[in-house]
Amino acid sequence: MAEPVSPALESLRARYPRVAIIHYWLVTMRGGERVVERLLHLFPHADIFTHVYVPEKMSDVIRSRPVKTSFISRLPGATKHYQKYLPLMPRALEELDLRGYDLVLSSESGPAKGVIAAPDALHLSYVHSPMRYLWDHYHDYRETAGTLTRQLMPLLFHRLRAWDTASAARVDRLVANSTFIRRRIARTWGRDATVVHPPVATHLFGPSANVEPHYLWIGQMTPYKRADLAVEAFNRLGLPLLMVGDGEMAAELRRRAGPNIRFVERLDLRGLQNAYATSRALVFTAEEDFGIVPVEAMASGRPVIAFGKGGALDSVVPQVSGLFFNQQTPESLIAAVETFERWLPDFDPAAAIAQAQKFAPERFDDGMIAALA
Repeated sequence: MAEPVSPALESLRARYPRVAIIHYWLVTMRGGERVVERLLHLFPHADIFTHVYVPEKMSDVIRSRPVKTSFISRLPGATKHYQKYLPLMPRALEELDLRGYDLVLSSESGPAKGVIAAPDALHLSYVHSPMRYLWDHYHDYRETAGTLTRQLMPLLFHRLRAWDTASAARVDRLVANSTFIRRRIARTWGRDATVVHPPVATHLFGPSANVEPHYLWIGQMTPYKRADLAVEAFNRLGLPLLMVGDGEMAAELRRRAGPNIRFVERLDLRGLQNAYATSRALVFTAEEDFGIVPVEAMASGRPVIAFGKGGALDSVVPQVSGLFFNQQTPESLIAAVETFERWLPDFDPAAAIAQAQKFAPERFDDGMIAALA
């Protein structure tokens, strides 16, 4: 039985019969690609444009639609080393032929919004973040780059920033995935944006009657995720911690961790559901643009101890669905865990679940329909 379509969505589909979705690259299924899936839910006949496409890594929903790639996909080693072709991506985007499309929806985190839409088309950009390597995280990326790249970055990235700002002016409407990103858009591009939080599959998660003593950390073990904070803090606390994820820091973190910390590289959906629902709390150490993991934990009826910056400020409600710590230091996290232990008897799993439902896919649909109206 087909899902009923609201009059507002019917009106949009009639107004915009031909829709193009632009996404930076389709090489793995993460939060940005889930947004593309939900845009296809709204506009199931849309065509997709991207720089690089690896079909076997994509969901059935994305594979069901035509995907057209820029010339980046034809360059040597593009499917693995696409980010090295960043300086060529502005030109690649501008060469995409979007004539005949009534609505252009760009999904922006890598270069995607810089396409040239038809004069009478509406271009709305859903912004996960302005490109981090050009702006906020530029010095971090340069510090870890190879010698040649480090030497070329000042000149190349200066030009890319100018293009990034100019291409933002071509977009008719900007939508940010969090209040944090809305502020970043204002700072980098000098424009305002509507906030529509990304869709989280909250229906996949639920509470358990068997909550275990261990805390939980989930994420990619790369520097900005600050998994090292969790290891250092729980080494000192001596409390059990399950860390789920892999990445460049994983081996070192395992060496530094005490016997109270257990590592798992990855979990299937059932394992992930169980890990969330049975944990004492999720520990969230990163400053994220939004952060889907805290919402999944809350949907599982568990509280979150989060770093009090970034997108977590939109999702976690202090003394309702979790607590914040204010500095990315082991001492600040330890103090938050100790405060949490005193507060935990007052925690209501139903309140956390209710908070998580504010980020269900249907809420995303409503927000995007309103932004397009």
